[in-house]
Amino acid sequence: MRRLRCTLIAFTAALLMLGPALAPAPAESPFGDPNAEPAPFNPQMAALMNMLIQPRHAKVGLAGEAENWPLAAYSLKELRQGFAVISRAVPRWKGLPVPELFDAAVGQPLTRLDYAIKLKFSRQFKEAYGQLTAGCNACHATTDHSFIVIKAPNTSAFPNQEFEPK
Repeated sequence: MRRLRCTLIAFTAALLMLGPALAPAPAESPFGDPNAEPAPFNPQMAALMNMLIQPRHAKVGLAGEAENWPLAAYSLKELRQGFAVISRAVPRWKGLPVPELFDAAVGQPLTRLDYAIKLKFSRQFKEAYGQLTAGCNACHATTDHSFIVIKAPNTSAFPNQEFEPK
């Protein structure tokens, strides 16, 4: 019995001394080295479209539907800037010239929206917004992404923003 107790004590002491060596190595963070220098921000086309275009398209539609013409004008300017930013960041996508794709798909509807907003013509706004939305979907079809279907918003995804004019 005494021998067993001594063996157990020796074994426990050995484990205590070897413990740190036997412990598993700390797992690497799935997010990389937290002390590393940040990499340049280089989002892909889908991320840019989701960040810059889709929410702005919705905001233009919601503001125009509410006939909040100053907000519609601002949102349209932001939408145009989104297209310009993407055109510079991704000048070619899948071998296609992005600025030319955008211009062919949405150039004319954006111009018509601008006029409708400036003149505060609700019916023309709705027509131009429909053309803009159709242009988005035509571009998606051209680039083999016809499964991405854009539509006029029927509810606001922005519960913290008022679209009714003040």
